[in-house]
Amino acid sequence: MSESGKRYSLRELGERFGGEIVGDPELEVSRVATLENAGPGTIAFLANERYSKHLQRTQAAAVIVGIAARDATHLPRIVCANPYAYFARVSALLNPPRQSEPGIHATAQIDPRARVDPGAEIGPYAVVSRGAQVEAGAVIGASTYLGEAVRIGRASRLYPSVTVYDRCVVGERTVIHSGAVIGADGFGLAFDEDRWVKVPQIGAVRIGDDVEIGANTTIDRGAIDDTIIEDGVKLDNQIQIAHNVRIGAHTAIAACTGIAGSVRIGRYCRIGGAVGIAGHVEIADNVEISGQTSITRSIDEAGTYSGVYPFEPNRTWRRNAAQVRHLAEMAKRIGELEAAIERLGRSRS
Repeated sequence: MSESGKRYSLRELGERFGGEIVGDPELEVSRVATLENAGPGTIAFLANERYSKHLQRTQAAAVIVGIAARDATHLPRIVCANPYAYFARVSALLNPPRQSEPGIHATAQIDPRARVDPGAEIGPYAVVSRGAQVEAGAVIGASTYLGEAVRIGRASRLYPSVTVYDRCVVGERTVIHSGAVIGADGFGLAFDEDRWVKVPQIGAVRIGDDVEIGANTTIDRGAIDDTIIEDGVKLDNQIQIAHNVRIGAHTAIAACTGIAGSVRIGRYCRIGGAVGIAGHVEIADNVEISGQTSITRSIDEAGTYSGVYPFEPNRTWRRNAAQVRHLAEMAKRIGELEAAIERLGRSRS
């Protein structure tokens, strides 16, 4: 059975999420599954034709398929334009998050000058500091720390051991996973003669609505102005976002990406894992960056950008790497040869 313990007919799913029902509309499903591991009572999906072979052997009760695969199976099915997104909605329906349990755990520490809505849940050993606000429906997990004047919006969920530094703001329905640190000092240093001088980081972090922040991701506070994460941004685990960065609405970033200070990233961007973005660059809306790409200058136009040198056998890589080190010398010699050829041509004419 689903986490909610409920069963839904294909007709009910169609009424909620749309799509064409082919086959028995009263067929009920209670769980989601992959095509390979599906069984009775489950609904699976086909979003990529490379898995079509599994569609023929699946034991699912029903499937979600794209328009092109409408007639690829005799199973009861929902036909839609985007099977993966449809599957995500069905899975969310069958596996809803745990409902909050309003109240403050006896071991939590709530400053008398904090304001916690009666509809919020504060877990064991959580700390809510002076002037902090937690709105209705928010869940503050065990051992999570909210600094002074922090604001947590309605229905947001902070999992255990999240740290939110002073004056940072989290919008509504935002999810922050364990180990995330919001609002630590940015790496602001000025070199003076023989030592580094710390630049006070007096900005904050402002996070919009419907954002998700993965485990152990860190978002630094601004040096002067705020670091801003706009509505609908999705951040994977172990991402580093430096001070004064702004990430546009509905951008998604995969794990282990590092973003240096004062970067501006547009809306609806998709950034792969382990991307490195140098400081003070700007990235336009609707840009896709392949994993492990290094971005060292601004991107002004939408499109896909890649910069990964393909892997190869070590012996070949070592030989090519040795040649790369001599590229400047080779370019100079080629230039000299081209000039000599041009002179030779002129002399013959």
